[in-house]
Amino acid sequence: LTARRGISHMCYKVLVIEQNNYLGGGYGLGGYMMNPVTVREPAQKIWDELGIPYKKVSEGLYLTPEPHAVSKLIAAACDAGVKFLNLTKFDDLIMKNGRVTGVVVNWMPVSALPRNITCVDPIALEAKIIIDASGHDSVAVKRLVDRGLVEWKGMNPMYVNEGEEHVVHKTGEVFPGLIAAGMSVTETHGLARMGPTFGSMLFSGKRAAEITAAKIKELER
Repeated sequence: LTARRGISHMCYKVLVIEQNNYLGGGYGLGGYMMNPVTVREPAQKIWDELGIPYKKVSEGLYLTPEPHAVSKLIAAACDAGVKFLNLTKFDDLIMKNGRVTGVVVNWMPVSALPRNITCVDPIALEAKIIIDASGHDSVAVKRLVDRGLVEWKGMNPMYVNEGEEHVVHKTGEVFPGLIAAGMSVTETHGLARMGPTFGSMLFSGKRAAEITAAKIKELER
């Protein structure tokens, strides 16, 4: 959501593919199914930008109710012009000349239909850049891993400080046309997990937006 909002603010058209009937992914679940979510300094500055109220619970740690944080981020993305396709399942990538140029998607409920009617053909959606922000599933990156085009390392054990720092640093293009953000970065590069704190997720999204804009400008030259 953070990445899409940032890209849309740069006047690019943005479409989010979401297989659930709700938005926000794990951000809306908090840690241990508890309502509050946390970020570490300086991620509270992004909350300031979005008008999300929070309180300081210890040095460098900030807390806010999950519904407020998620709803504000969704609203900000919508206000920036981001479009959403809910209940839409990612199936595969489109590739041309060694570059990812789109995604293949289908209606999510198709996967729950009886086998004799699950041959509903997917459709193709072309794009200049694809961002895999699908979390631990890393659905787009894994399609390239299956084909031997990208190396996959899998997530390492928890180390919050290191995990948060490295996920932002490693956010970027993993294959021409495909950018990994958030926990997809952690899984792809074998980084430490950071648990239920979301500052690096916000900054990873922001960095993904900046990289996406730069890559699109390169294509337009």
